[in-house]
Amino acid sequence: MKGFLVGFLFLLTACTMTQTTEPVMPTTSASLPDLGPAPELTNETWLNVDAPLRLADLRGKVVALEMWTFGCYNCQNVMPSLKSWHEQYADQGLIIIGNHYPEFSFEKDITNLQVAITENGIKYAVAQDNDGVTWKAYKNRYWPALYLIDKNGHIRYVHIGEGRYKETEAVIQTLLAE
Repeated sequence: MKGFLVGFLFLLTACTMTQTTEPVMPTTSASLPDLGPAPELTNETWLNVDAPLRLADLRGKVVALEMWTFGCYNCQNVMPSLKSWHEQYADQGLIIIGNHYPEFSFEKDITNLQVAITENGIKYAVAQDNDGVTWKAYKNRYWPALYLIDKNGHIRYVHIGEGRYKETEAVIQTLLAE
């Protein structure tokens, strides 16, 4: 019984440590992997911009591509960081794009998407991806998922889910400085 208790306490401590300790990712451009060219955006319906955005036209900019849907609770928790980064780094060359791929039929309705964008105060570009063309091109399977694309159009960082906001912001700063 004593061995079990010691093992249980060790496991409990280890789990607590992993929940509260976030590893710090090196933030030099040499330490960021090159995950290959980012697939081009082919979405036809865009909100908050005058014309569709294409990665080929965004060379020289850092692009944060967020896979989300407005009904996703976790996606809603990521929004404050995305909005903050948009406010803080847009003038330095960061372009945030919310690629909206719906999970449920009511999320496919453009009017519902527009209402969600307004209610959440989203000012960055949003692409409607009802058919999942961009979602599939990135081989994405999760909401939310963030892809950071460097000034040359290559994916340099991927984060799935919530959290790691400080790490992600450090990567944004590194990519902007390249």
